Amino acid sequence: MTTDNKPTLTYADAGVSIDAGNAFVGRIKQAVASTTRPEVIGGLGGFGALFSANFKHMQEPVLVASTDGVGTKLLLLQQHGRPHVAGIDAVAMCVNDMAAQAAEPLFFLDYLATGKLDDETMAAVVEGIAEACCVCECALIGGETAEMPGMYAPGHYDIGGFSVGVVDRPSIVDGVTISDGDVMLGIASNGPHSNGFSLIRKLIEVGGADIANDLLSDGTPAIDAVLAPTRLYVPAVKAMLKAGVEVHGYSHITGGGMFDNIERILPAGLAATVDIASWPVPPVFEYLLGFADVAKFERYRTFNMGIGFVAILSESEAVKAESVLRDAGETVYRIGRIHKQDGEIVTLIG
Repeated sequence: MTTDNKPTLTYADAGVSIDAGNAFVGRIKQAVASTTRPEVIGGLGGFGALFSANFKHMQEPVLVASTDGVGTKLLLLQQHGRPHVAGIDAVAMCVNDMAAQAAEPLFFLDYLATGKLDDETMAAVVEGIAEACCVCECALIGGETAEMPGMYAPGHYDIGGFSVGVVDRPSIVDGVTISDGDVMLGIASNGPHSNGFSLIRKLIEVGGADIANDLLSDGTPAIDAVLAPTRLYVPAVKAMLKAGVEVHGYSHITGGGMFDNIERILPAGLAATVDIASWPVPPVFEYLLGFADVAKFERYRTFNMGIGFVAILSESEAVKAESVLRDAGETVYRIGRIHKQDGEIVTLIG
């Protein structure tokens, strides 16, 4: 074959449009700008995001980093057209983990990957990210949008988040001061958040559920409850810090549920007893778990079952903490106690 017979190809012919990518960056600038902090230098478009850190108010600043995704919840969010929620979830799963160490999130970066860039969908994801960042006073400082034909099915996308925060070393909450007799305060979740969705999708399949049209026992549309965005607990932790509440440990109840996420912060020799009758299980879990026989252990190790964040502190601080959290807009329950270990590390009663 001679060179005269070769086809003429461009990057766009291969499925990637540089012009569309540039137009997308222009479209999301307003959302990104809404999250800015004084420490942010420059804007979108640089090879690296710049943040001028100023920690003069801290004795010994310690940086905290977290990265996460949204998991298979994305499949339902894509199926039902809720990209905004995907953006919120990506932020929440990172910053809530940092909040569990009493760290303040400083900035966030996202990685969006898709087969073909859909401006409407991707912009909605970024707007969700920006909304969550604003709630947490965290700057959306940069990101990457990758158009990869053949890697993703039409209409599908993936998202990864990365965040950096800071905490003054004397203020780190890591569970080492948890002691016998401490109280556990459970802070309500918005629903399943971003965990257990492989089981949720299986329950929907087995039950032949129509979440787009089903209603929960309280009249809430099933789709709104199942796909509710992950609650952001950063403002609650900031309120506790501002009020001077002495917290011994925080736990973000994600994958592993009550068992793994409480066990991971308990000092050796201590255990927790959780009274599952101390809070109402949200109707969304009753709805989903009504489709199959899921054992209690499996339920509370897969899902948050209505408690998305836990604070462990002394009995003398508990009343003050409850007041601070409720003033911050949280729903709070006393869900258990810490005691010397004489069996399992985490036990459920009730």
